[in-house]
Amino acid sequence: MSEAPLITNDAVVLGILMVILGGVFRTSSSERPFWKKFYGIVPSLLLCYFLPSLLATTGVISGEVSKLYFVASRYLLPTSLVLLTLSIDLKGILRLGPKAIIMFLTGTLGIVIGGPLAILITSTFAPEWVGGAGPDAVWRGMTTVAGSWIGGGANQAAMKEVFEVGDDLFSAMVAVDVIVANVWMAFLLYCAGRHEAIDRANHADTSAIVELREKVAAYQASIAKIPRLADTMVVLAVGFAATMIAHAGADFLSPFLEENAPYLDRFSLTSNFFWLIVIATTVGLVASAFQPVRELEGVGASRLGSAMLYVLVATIGMKMNLMAIFENTHLFAVGMIWMAIHAVLLLVVARLIRAPVFFMAVGSQANVGGAASAPIIASAFHPALAPVGVLLAVLGYALGTYAAWFCGQLMRIVAGA
Repeated sequence: MSEAPLITNDAVVLGILMVILGGVFRTSSSERPFWKKFYGIVPSLLLCYFLPSLLATTGVISGEVSKLYFVASRYLLPTSLVLLTLSIDLKGILRLGPKAIIMFLTGTLGIVIGGPLAILITSTFAPEWVGGAGPDAVWRGMTTVAGSWIGGGANQAAMKEVFEVGDDLFSAMVAVDVIVANVWMAFLLYCAGRHEAIDRANHADTSAIVELREKVAAYQASIAKIPRLADTMVVLAVGFAATMIAHAGADFLSPFLEENAPYLDRFSLTSNFFWLIVIATTVGLVASAFQPVRELEGVGASRLGSAMLYVLVATIGMKMNLMAIFENTHLFAVGMIWMAIHAVLLLVVARLIRAPVFFMAVGSQANVGGAASAPIIASAFHPALAPVGVLLAVLGYALGTYAAWFCGQLMRIVAGA
């Protein structure tokens, strides 16, 4: 059992995280030459993620002990998605074209073939790293990572049962899942901060994304006004009321489907979190059809939604303990090889079809991170694009079990089991 962190009081931890966020945003908006040069190299969003992870690594705070991630992901995330969706241009999202779907499916394919290839590559120089027998066979444990990286937690749990993974191996694979996925997310955040230069070098067509961003920005400017307290309270009321509806719906649908249609578990349709995200996003999209609700953007709906999303970013960073890499070094090495294959395939396809970095990053994170982090990557490009991440993540939930099962069979074959 790991040692208790130095700080266990969540009120204190939340204060530390908010000071970090405030400090990052204060310095990133500074006109001083040092900070301008610093943030020209290090994206501010990446710093919001890594500073909490540094505190977690040094034992000051702990994402395992703290309940802040649960609060942020269950209460702030759905509220944030609603507030970011109120002014969304759904037709504009649809006009983004097929490249978003192509990159998402490329990301899925990269996970499916990456697992077996990682086993084959590793077996050429360290076959014992991917060995084992029975419930402790490494390939079995890797199926749970495939479930998580293509779908989510429900798909991961399903793979554990389907392939009869041992508990000790499963625990180690959860660590591999979290650390490797978070390292990759950090890289995507870095790319988001430099997307314009990368897109220019790749000759990518970003016109549809730019048009959507500009249209949303123009709409925001046309209705902008100085918010009163009453305006802010109404915005919060709409956001948290939608979250209330989402929780109530998820609390009904999840156990109802689990009891009456258990076979839907294969689609993650019995997952409470799945329905929470889907319902919240749907409520936001429906509400955006009403002009009085849309005009809440003028008093800062998306700004408040973005603030909540950054709190989630900090709590995700808090869950990343870099020292955990050294506890199962060989498994992390296999995981990094797997993720590298996923990354290379994405980069090659993006280059071939000249897809913008946005499509590559969101398509990947919709697979690897799911609905909790895909909107974070999307909003790093522009808050108006957050729903794109949600929509692709929902598609990942649907494909998760099937693709992970197929990946598991391929890994079983290459492992000679």
